[in-house]
Amino acid sequence: MMLPGFIFCAAVLLATLTVILLALVSPVPERKPSPPWLDLSLYIQQPHIASSNAHQPVAQADTGAFIFHRKLTEGPENTSRVVGKAQGFIIPMEDFAQSAFNIIYLTFHTPEYSGSLSVQAKHVSHKDREELTVMGGTGSFAFARGLADFAQSDQQSPGAESTYHVKLQLRFPNQSRTTLG
Repeated sequence: MMLPGFIFCAAVLLATLTVILLALVSPVPERKPSPPWLDLSLYIQQPHIASSNAHQPVAQADTGAFIFHRKLTEGPENTSRVVGKAQGFIIPMEDFAQSAFNIIYLTFHTPEYSGSLSVQAKHVSHKDREELTVMGGTGSFAFARGLADFAQSDQQSPGAESTYHVKLQLRFPNQSRTTLG
């Protein structure tokens, strides 16, 4: 009458050995590479206006919306190569800090990159540095996601318009290449 107990123990032992052997013999699944990242460092600055009488109005932070149109350059100098433009609409008041309308568009026109990025400013806090979210893009930046770090540049001449340093960390899902361009 010990036969059923013996059969049960043998079945458990065989099942355990089968699992162990399958774990040792089975091929290791290939690890999917993580999505490629692209790091860019650019500067947003006031476009050079030829006439000294022409001045682009800028809304004060406490008066409502801040609408801007600036040039995007490779370096902090006003004479650096222009790579595109930065345009935006930001409502810096506390009531609208979470607004979906606080958007900055970075448009690129270079041989390396052609397209645009949409950056959302959900947490406007009047600091010298802001970390914003890249929500998507077009062209060379299609489906991009990531972070945009905006900081006021230290390399400014006195009396000049503010220059902002932008560091972009972009991720491109479902792409096998590691660099763009």
